[in-house]
Amino acid sequence: MNKIIPVVLCGGSGTRLWPRSRKVKPKPFLPLVGDTTMFEATVLRCDKAGGFGDPVIVTGTAHLEHVEQQLPDRAHTAIIVEPEGKNTAAAIALAALRLPADAVMLVCPSDHHIGDCNAFQAAAREAAALAAHDWLVSFGIAPTAPETGFGYLKRGDAIDGTSGHRVEKFVEKPDIGRAMSFLADGGYSWNGGIFAFRAGAFLAELEAHRPALFAAVKASVDKGREDGMRFHPDPEAFAQIASESVDYAVMENTSRAAMVPAVMAWSDIGNWQALHDALDRDDVGNAIKGNAELVGCSNVLVHTDGPRVSVVGASDLIIVVDKDEVLVCTPEGAQLVGKLSGAANQ
Repeated sequence: MNKIIPVVLCGGSGTRLWPRSRKVKPKPFLPLVGDTTMFEATVLRCDKAGGFGDPVIVTGTAHLEHVEQQLPDRAHTAIIVEPEGKNTAAAIALAALRLPADAVMLVCPSDHHIGDCNAFQAAAREAAALAAHDWLVSFGIAPTAPETGFGYLKRGDAIDGTSGHRVEKFVEKPDIGRAMSFLADGGYSWNGGIFAFRAGAFLAELEAHRPALFAAVKASVDKGREDGMRFHPDPEAFAQIASESVDYAVMENTSRAAMVPAVMAWSDIGNWQALHDALDRDDVGNAIKGNAELVGCSNVLVHTDGPRVSVVGASDLIIVVDKDEVLVCTPEGAQLVGKLSGAANQ
């Protein structure tokens, strides 16, 4: 098989991980789990030894400096600089139009944690094999809880000769009752936003289902300009693009939607509680990053960038210190951090 081309999408502000994640340096560019940043870890797990080719990064001007500073291999990476954010359908189309039609692209968000790299690479190879035959493939993340913050995939018929299945249907974020029924059913997976496509097949489906969006992206590429490792789509043409996710624009409309199962210790690190779950914890559920001491505590996360934090006799608590900001919340309150005025303004 030809090498799989990683397409890494870098966008968003990560407000639910405030105050560590801020607009000037959002979640992908922070070392939240381990010593590498989320972006670095995404690129590194798609290494040449695993069958991957040189990556393509799609980002915006606001994140360009961070991307270039953190790239493990600047000499062999292409960076597409979006004039403005237009959601994932346009971002993926930009990359597809800059690749050969037969290239198999593995689309990865830049801010996800994957604890089992070998399982990820195995799933990527399975997805790429399907994509080479013009299936549009989602990673179906094995659910471990009745999560209401993710979309779901309903597994359909097996695809002969592969480990893949058709996607019977895509399901929007459910309420807790439906999420519990999905978990009990066993036929549903989380939609983790990781995809494999043949570039030409993806563009054909986009043109069929969203012809105006396809035409606007193509015009922006045709009129774009190269600047060393960077490519700048034409901003006027790009401004005409309708903002739409790849799920709505393509995946929910194509008759070629497939999925491969992925059991790889995945997390989107969507809030502080999700990060707590992804970190190594002691035997009573505590996790510490930075200078902290816990006495008589359970299920406490402390994440501090300098000041010493001492906690005594607390349970089910999250404490984050970042420069001049301190956040204290419960695991349930972690979902609401993005609504704080500080998160919105910084």
